[in-house]
Formats: sequence, structure tokens, C-alpha cells
Amino acid sequence: MNGTDDPLLTAPNLTQQLANFIESTRWIDLPPTIQHEAKRALVNYFAVALAGCSDPDIGKALALFERLHSDGQARVVGRRERVGVLDAASLNAMSANVYDFDDTHIPTIIHPTAPVAAAVFAVAETLQVSGEELLLALALGIEVECRLGMALHPWHYQRGWHITSTCGVFGAAMAVGKLLGLDAPQLAWALGNASAQACGLVETLGSAAKSLSVGNAPRNGVLSALLAQQGFAGPERPLEGERGFLQVMGEQPRYSEVSEALGERWALAANTYKPYPCGVVLNPVIEACLALTKGRHWSLEQIQRIELVGHPLLRERTDRPDIRLGRESQVSAQHAVAVSLSTGKAGLAQFSDTAVADPALRALYSKLVFIDDVSYPVTAAEVRLLLDSGQMLSQRVVAARGSLAAPLSDAELESKLMDLVIYGGSGCDTQPLLDAIWSLDSAKDAGSLMMLAAGE
Repeated sequence: MNGTDDPLLTAPNLTQQLANFIESTRWIDLPPTIQHEAKRALVNYFAVALAGCSDPDIGKALALFERLHSDGQARVVGRRERVGVLDAASLNAMSANVYDFDDTHIPTIIHPTAPVAAAVFAVAETLQVSGEELLLALALGIEVECRLGMALHPWHYQRGWHITSTCGVFGAAMAVGKLLGLDAPQLAWALGNASAQACGLVETLGSAAKSLSVGNAPRNGVLSALLAQQGFAGPERPLEGERGFLQVMGEQPRYSEVSEALGERWALAANTYKPYPCGVVLNPVIEACLALTKGRHWSLEQIQRIELVGHPLLRERTDRPDIRLGRESQVSAQHAVAVSLSTGKAGLAQFSDTAVADPALRALYSKLVFIDDVSYPVTAAEVRLLLDSGQMLSQRVVAARGSLAAPLSDAELESKLMDLVIYGGSGCDTQPLLDAIWSLDSAKDAGSLMMLAAGE
């Protein structure tokens, strides 16, 4: 191979392309559907953050942050405390992710809004920006993190990198850089600073540490942009360089996913919102189980075997029979099947420590058998129940509720927010918050929305 054939030497300058794109894109450049989707993403973001705001682990992190930095001017969703900008960015992303109820970019399985929204709102409380400016920054940040994820998928996740955390830091950095008005060279530095702080491991799924890495993404993204604003320079090619993010974090990075149709094809168009608080691959499984419970003429004791048919990714991500905590149940097919068949429900209470400790549910775990079928997309699954009478009951879901083929409506997202506010117990008044989100593009001070989210 001669030098000119080396893909590392012929790689496009993706860093510069993204920096130029972020600097030049305006609100009016976004299609109306994408402008609206940015608001939908925020409705879902505040819903899940207001559910998670009272989680004990969020309280532990907040207490530590307050002890380390006792004063601050940024608000925490669903709470009265004030903390520093970096701490607020971290805590609010953690709250939005802690119950695994946040949104999902289907091509990458990135949860895109929490890292970016937490970052832009933390900064918007210290730097007055309009609603249009914040929504634009949100859309652009999501665009960057998802495009980088597309370039790395699926090798990145298979290696054990938690893609929301590793790519989220870049989205947060670009969104905040846009709010700060950084020029292209500064935005490139911000990407370089972010590349030095991109981390998160799949091994942490089912533990509080997973949310910590999601919280680090906006924290480090804000820091990356603020440092770039001060002239803190990063490497020239942090994304596509020989030892840059894409080469180190992926086996065969697809550069075209980052640059192709930039400004024409938008990541938010492939974003989805969960109806159930668990890994997105479990959505069709739960829906099939709920359908089987309707008009039920059988009992749990009659079940001899449960067959779960789906894409191999379903087994790879959710074959977790030995769980002990509610967090672990969010990514356990054994629990999702057992609890939805038993209760006919699949809300936050069904994925709690109490539910996991139920011996009647745990008795079903060992009856589950996975059947891999590559012909199934990740959005589909079939559940088969073999009863002791020999009867086989089955239900197949081709496109689960909340998928791109069956998206949640605006009204369903509003209902989700209202329900999760009650669950989180913050006392936040939902209607003013919803009104503020839907009209955010006409607001002069986007940061003031955090007053409503904090229950003030």
C-alpha cells in the first residue's frame, strides 16, 4: 500500500466540517418538523428528569456536589437546591437517565437529549439566550453526537463503550459552543477538548455508575466549550486523526456518516420516546406480554416455558436473570417478561427494587429461553407461552409503540410528563412547564424555563 492509499491519510477533515456547520447553521435552516421535534425531545427530557429527580442516588450525588461546591446559580430539575453550572449539567442528565426512560436515536441506540439539554440549560441560566438559540443548539448538539455514533456503530458498543456517554460529550460541547457564539476554530478546539474526556462503559449498565458517565458527558462538554472560548486549544484532527476518537473507539469508522447530507438529513428525525422505563429493545417484548394478558384464561403457575424470539441484540443486551436491583431490571428481559405478564403493567413501579424482590416474579425468570432470529429487526419481538396443558400462546409485535413506525404523539408525551412528575414527587406544576416548552421558540430568556422545572 502506498501512502496515498492509506485511509488515515485520505480521511476527510471531519473536525473542520462539523465546526463550520455548527458556526453557520441558523434556526431558519432547520425544517419545521425538526424544529418541532426539538420541543418534543424537551417534553420527554423534563418528564424523565422530573421522575428521576428524587432518586436516592441523585440525592447522594447532589449532597456531595454541594459539599464540594457550596454555592451556585444553576438549578436542578425538580429540586430547590442551586449548584454550579458543571454540577447542574451533570445532575440533570443523571436524573433524566437514571430510570432508562429517556429518548433513543434508533440507528445508534444513543439517548441523545439528556447530555445536550442538561448542558445548554445549565449555561442558559448564566448567559441569557433566546428560546430559538437554545433549541437550535439542542438540535445541532444532537446532530453531532448521533452522527459520530453512526460512524462507530455497531463496533463501538460491542467493544464495551457506552455510546450515549462517549458521543454525548461532543454533542454537549457543540451545543454549548453554539450558545457561546464560538467561531469555527474555537469549535474545533472544543471538539478536541471533548475528545480527551469521552468515556463510559457498558459494564456499568444496571448500576448508578452508568448515570454518572451520562452526567459526565454534559459536564465535560460544557467545560470543553468554555475552555475553547478562553483559547484552550485542542488537536487539529481530534475526530479523524490517526489516534483520534473515531479510529481509537471504532474498528472501521464510516466517515461518510458524519459528513454526508449535513444540514439535509437530521438525527432528530430518527429519534424516539419510550412508553416503558427500560432498554428500548425490550419495548416490543413488553408490548407482546401486555397483549397476552388481555382476556387471560391462564395463570402464571401454568406456564412451563417462555420463548422470546428476536434479533440477537435482544439477547446480548438483556439476558440478565441474576438481577437484584430495580436498576438492573431495566435491562433484564427475564424481569420485563415476568412483571408485565404478572401485573399487566410496565411502569416505573414495575421496575423497582420491590418488584425485583417478588419471589413470584423471580420464579418465572428461569423459564425464559431466547431464540435468536436475525430476520427480526430490533424493534420487533415475539413472545410464546407454553402452558402445562400443551397449549402454546404467542404474540408478535412488529413495530412497538414508541418506535419510528408507531411514535408517541404530542399528547402522549404530555401525559408521560404529567405521570412522571407525580412519580418524582417534585410538586412541579406541569401545565405551565408544557406551555413554556411548546412556545420556547418565542421566548426571550430560555433559561427561565428552569424555574418552572425546579418547581419555583
